[in-house]
Amino acid sequence: MVLGKVKSLTISFDCLNDSNVPVYSSGDTVSGRVSLEVTGEIRVKSLKIHARGHAKVRWTESRNAGSNTAYTQNYTEEVEYFNHKDILIGHERDDDNSEEGLHTIHSGRHEYAFSFELPQTPLATSFEGRHGSVRYWVKAELHRPWLLPVKLKKEFTVFEHIDINTPSLLSPQAGTKEKTLCCWFCTSGPISLSAKIERKGYTPGESIQIFAEIENCSSRMVVPKATIYQTQAFYAKGKMKEVKQLVASLRGDSLSSGKTETWNGKQLKIPPVSPSILDCSIIRVEYSLMVYVDIPGAMDLFLNLPLVIGTIPLHPFGSRTSSVSSQCSMNMNWLGLTLPERPEAPPSYAEVVTEEQRQSSLAPLGVCDDFERALPGPLFAYIQEFRFLPPPLYSEIDPNPDQSTDDRPSCPSR
Repeated sequence: MVLGKVKSLTISFDCLNDSNVPVYSSGDTVSGRVSLEVTGEIRVKSLKIHARGHAKVRWTESRNAGSNTAYTQNYTEEVEYFNHKDILIGHERDDDNSEEGLHTIHSGRHEYAFSFELPQTPLATSFEGRHGSVRYWVKAELHRPWLLPVKLKKEFTVFEHIDINTPSLLSPQAGTKEKTLCCWFCTSGPISLSAKIERKGYTPGESIQIFAEIENCSSRMVVPKATIYQTQAFYAKGKMKEVKQLVASLRGDSLSSGKTETWNGKQLKIPPVSPSILDCSIIRVEYSLMVYVDIPGAMDLFLNLPLVIGTIPLHPFGSRTSSVSSQCSMNMNWLGLTLPERPEAPPSYAEVVTEEQRQSSLAPLGVCDDFERALPGPLFAYIQEFRFLPPPLYSEIDPNPDQSTDDRPSCPSR
């Protein structure tokens, strides 16, 4: 009797997305097929699958133990997210070569379905870094008597979704810094930097609008710049290994002494990068926007604004809110915003809203039916009751005046 041969062993996933790429999240069901093509007839002990997801960290460092002695210290750590095994053909034991319990597979192509569920607990997003990785895979093993097993491993991608529409990621990020250059006994004027972005959360492919003002009162030529950095942090045995990578950058115009440059929404596009990893105990991937002033012959003046790269993009409502926020920022010139010494009181409530308008506005509107049904009864009643009440009385005198004064030296150009 001539034994057949295994022509191919393949694994395919049942992809539910349009791109036909196996991408899953925590709680999803991973399903697919193991395809076995044979020529002739073969005898099989078992066909198994092994699915696993884990994060792993590894790096080495050189150590000196004396004048002529050196050794290498290994740092490794691993976190397992799931470990699933299943038997598609045969039985558990593969350590014997007996003819009992063997299964005959005839010539041709055969498919065997598999399915398992990912844990409901948060999973780390798939990642490949310099000193560690987060990987998810399915391995098929075909065992036959008196022969080495045929093995095949195929990876799939897991995204732990980050929704940038949460309030913490929609909040603006801003900062201000100043630097005075000194050369022996001569002190020049300060270099000041103020920067702001509309929100903290973005998705790959979006452009960050940067609002900034750079004032050069020093005697040197300076250059404003902005960069996005990715920081990979790996943890093992109480130690940390950090890798910082440049993701994107832009350059402004050179500023001579006494000049000022303003960025009214200068755009810096985020290239395709992996999402932030914030929930893994041994690997963290974080992002930041650095707006800085390149100063020749001195340490740069820089601002670090934290970023979170998510997977769920901005909703249309959030986009409108962001656009309004951006427009307000430009119109009010937030970087150089000054208030008059004695503000003018706004008009009274009665001058703006008549009693007839107030009464009519309290009547239920048809366009709000869906909104009313979506809210609990008491909460909607509370909103209706207090929505059109007059604002508190305006006071021209600040009850808590700010006693601080600005002692910064003025720029010579002014």
